[in-house]
Amino acid sequence: MADETNPPSLTTLEYIPYIDDAGQLPDIFQGKIGVYAIFDQNKSLQFVGYSRDIYLSLKQHLVRQPEQCYWVKGQTIERPNRTVLETIENAWIAENGTVPIGNGENKEIWTQPINVKSIMTPEEQVNYQNPANDELAQIKVIKNVARRVEAEILKVLESRGLQMQLRFNPKLKEDGLLDLKP
Repeated sequence: MADETNPPSLTTLEYIPYIDDAGQLPDIFQGKIGVYAIFDQNKSLQFVGYSRDIYLSLKQHLVRQPEQCYWVKGQTIERPNRTVLETIENAWIAENGTVPIGNGENKEIWTQPINVKSIMTPEEQVNYQNPANDELAQIKVIKNVARRVEAEILKVLESRGLQMQLRFNPKLKEDGLLDLKP
């Protein structure tokens, strides 16, 4: 257990594969409160965050940034305490020497649903902006974009060996957003 006055050093924690040999996320974090650090394939720190359920947060990050999530380190605490969590998070970022890309200007792509409108193909943009389209036609176009992006994400994760089922929230798709169902 961590305490506010003596947070564990990030370097002392072991790297845990984001996706294990069985194609699962590390279940040691399921239902656990704590701070976690995400690393890319080269073990370069990408993001530090804290959560009431680290496992669920790791799933969301994997979907949002599948190419950046290869290793994870984590520190759990028994009871939710924002001050303790923020202290550990800040200590790990300071220990890194620079703000990880996911905690800086790119924080939104790590912490918010994927906005598929920003990654539409030129053809999809033309279809979406067609003056003949009413609101329902636009919703249909944006849902199809969301389905395409979802399929691309799932293909990448499948190629990485992920075996777990991921369910996306269908209600968000018509708003052009893609995120896992809670």
